Amino acid sequence: MSLESDIKSMVESIGLGLYDTAIVTEGEETIYRISVIAEGGTSMEQCVKATHLISPLLDVTPPISGEYRLEVSSPGIERKLKTLENFKLSVGENIRGATMTKEKFLGKLLRVDGGSIVIDDKEAGERTIALKDISKARTFFEW
Repeated sequence: MSLESDIKSMVESIGLGLYDTAIVTEGEETIYRISVIAEGGTSMEQCVKATHLISPLLDVTPPISGEYRLEVSSPGIERKLKTLENFKLSVGENIRGATMTKEKFLGKLLRVDGGSIVIDDKEAGERTIALKDISKARTFFEW
């Protein structure tokens, strides 16, 4: 098993979904950032619980060599959708984006069917878009 699949199993054991992992540098600090998501939103307590669960694993199997800081957080209310799993975890939310042919879409993500998403587009109604045809997508919140 890979480190990411081990982390995924751990966060799922406490009712969270693994949204993304990334190694980022801010200033001179290296951060191993783990984004988790929960139905109805992710609480600070859930992030703390996930941190306590994951930290011992990273002591044994570090994600990078050298010093780093572990950060477990929500990916935010408006976030990029990059993977099939990101789309699955965002069903029911509003999304916007564009296809490789620059066609824009905007609406509620209804479901993920295999390699495609189905949205209730505000202009075109229900439509299916293949993931391979999406150049960029993100969730958005209507205030």
